[in-house]
Amino acid sequence: MAKAHFTPALFDFLRELTDNNERTWFEANKKRYEKDVREPMLAFITDFAPRLSGLTPHCIASAKKVGGSMFRPNRDVRFSNDKSPYKTHCGAHFTHIRAKDVHAPGFYLGLEVDKVMVGTGIWQPDTPSLAKIRDAIVADPKDWELCISGDFAKNFEVRGERLKNAPKGYDKAHPLVETLKLKDFVGYRNLTEADACKASFIDDYTALCRAAVPFNRFLSRSLGLEF
Repeated sequence: MAKAHFTPALFDFLRELTDNNERTWFEANKKRYEKDVREPMLAFITDFAPRLSGLTPHCIASAKKVGGSMFRPNRDVRFSNDKSPYKTHCGAHFTHIRAKDVHAPGFYLGLEVDKVMVGTGIWQPDTPSLAKIRDAIVADPKDWELCISGDFAKNFEVRGERLKNAPKGYDKAHPLVETLKLKDFVGYRNLTEADACKASFIDDYTALCRAAVPFNRFLSRSLGLEF
């Protein structure tokens, strides 16, 4: 019988970290972090890798402890008023192989207290990339609407930061003007802790990623990338 990758112990650790977000506590509980958070996520990434390659050969699932798909637990506090040293969530980003060179879409998994988030798409693309995506939507609105319908629409909500008005150079009366106002093109799906702790979660996550392939393919092609 398949065994769950994630257990309530992961969320228990994150709950306690939320109340004790300081280096002394984290160092005292580092073995718990490694056993209950890091190792389960790295195991998930390892097992997800062949599934991801079956969806697209252009995204990466790397289980390296440093520089892989899993985000580091440390926060970058240089420009933040909140100096809490650690993230109170555990996340992994399955990036496009070109992501180091250009803005590119991918898949995301985030585990935090009382919420599990599945994300897909491209977050905060630069101005030229954003223009390419908008131009692709204007050039082929039917293809765009097809990509965000069906299984994708059943499982994800497209949202993100949005301009108040139509972007400069685009028709404010365009039927998809609300979409063109988006500054992020990301699909979100919220799940629960209980969902993540199921033995079937890796299958469920894979199915969600599969539903998002047409969405990511559209974004990739608009940026001149394969998917």
